Amino acid sequence: MTNTSRTLFGATHVIDDSLTVGPEPTSKIVGRAQGIYAFTDLNEFGLLMVFNYAFVEGKYNGSTLSVLGKNSFLSKVREMPIVGGSGLFRFARGYVLATTHSLNLSSGDAVVKHDVYVLHY
Repeated sequence: MTNTSRTLFGATHVIDDSLTVGPEPTSKIVGRAQGIYAFTDLNEFGLLMVFNYAFVEGKYNGSTLSVLGKNSFLSKVREMPIVGGSGLFRFARGYVLATTHSLNLSSGDAVVKHDVYVLHY
């Protein structure tokens, strides 16, 4: 259906993106966003996001946060739930607010700000 769908329904992508302190390409890397997203909405551009923030710096090095939720990426702010974590984020719960900082429509590359609100033990 992907080839005939105006919303790219069925297209699936695997990600391993840098998590940085700021939006600049030279900003310090503190982790990776690793997972999968798929176009799962027949009527609008909507993604199912399944990914981990895998931290590689400082106090949270080796810990992860797991996110699973819908991302209607054309909306100004998108909320996705945090469904768990590991290491210092064991038993984590919370949410992520995602906003697009920049988007290159030609390449599909985007810089997205994630504000993370998390409770953990």
